[in-house]
Amino acid sequence: MKFVVTIERDEDGMFVAECPAIPGCLSQGKSREEVLRNIQEAILLCLETRRQQGLPLTVEG
Repeated sequence: MKFVVTIERDEDGMFVAECPAIPGCLSQGKSREEVLRNIQEAILLCLETRRQQGLPLTVEG
């Protein structure tokens, strides 16, 4: 599956990534490369958790 991810920089210079299709799926990193690795892991964990809880895997925007 492919997901759209948004990346912004916070006031402390950290990169923050969010996957809007999965509620609450956020991550951060010190570089764009790090935040992309981290959000990929977060997406997998969020999908697994939602599956275990019987929730829809994503929400439609």
